[in-house]
Amino acid sequence: MERYQTEYTTITTARSDVMRGVYGWMGGGLALTALVSLLTVSSPALLQAILGNRILFYALVIAELGLVVGISGAINRISASTASMLFLVYAALNGLTMSTIFVAYTSASIASTFVVTAGMFGAMSLYGYLTKSDLTSWGSFLFMGLVGVVIASVVNIFLQSSMIYWVLSFCGVIVFTGLTAYDTQKIKQMGDSGRKGAILGALTLYLDFINMFLMMLRLFGNRR
Repeated sequence: MERYQTEYTTITTARSDVMRGVYGWMGGGLALTALVSLLTVSSPALLQAILGNRILFYALVIAELGLVVGISGAINRISASTASMLFLVYAALNGLTMSTIFVAYTSASIASTFVVTAGMFGAMSLYGYLTKSDLTSWGSFLFMGLVGVVIASVVNIFLQSSMIYWVLSFCGVIVFTGLTAYDTQKIKQMGDSGRKGAILGALTLYLDFINMFLMMLRLFGNRR
């Protein structure tokens, strides 16, 4: 009995260490994104370069996608320091592209939406960590929802339907809210996977948070 109690304590401690590392890196990434966004907004020349040059803007977006794929796919082949650096580079690049929301929305609505998103994210992540239910069955449903939102968003670029825009935003909030709980439980079950595991987990939750925030902003943000 004492041996099992010791094993349980060891597992619980390892999981706590993993989650502290994940949330620490995620928080650092969000802080870096916010800092870069604010610095970009405060520089009219830099902001105009991003907004006025579609090639540059899409190059930044492609670079971000490449980094996400690169970190996720090569996490077992790269060092922990390289993974950390790539994650911070991604967060900084995302700050450049995220700066454009300050042109479209008021600062007050961005701040209030961020606070609401943080509350929703925290609640769902806590649920994913504490629940005894197995959320594995959520995975396929949420993945199909995510694929549907992405495909419909691409189609709506050409249709320009306001109704589809709002429906997709609402569905996106549901999908990324669910993914927050699902991904948190999945990360928790990884066990002690070191700093690289913490970076990968932080990237996953960072993406959930950012996408949830953007979907919420599309629904409730006050446009300029």
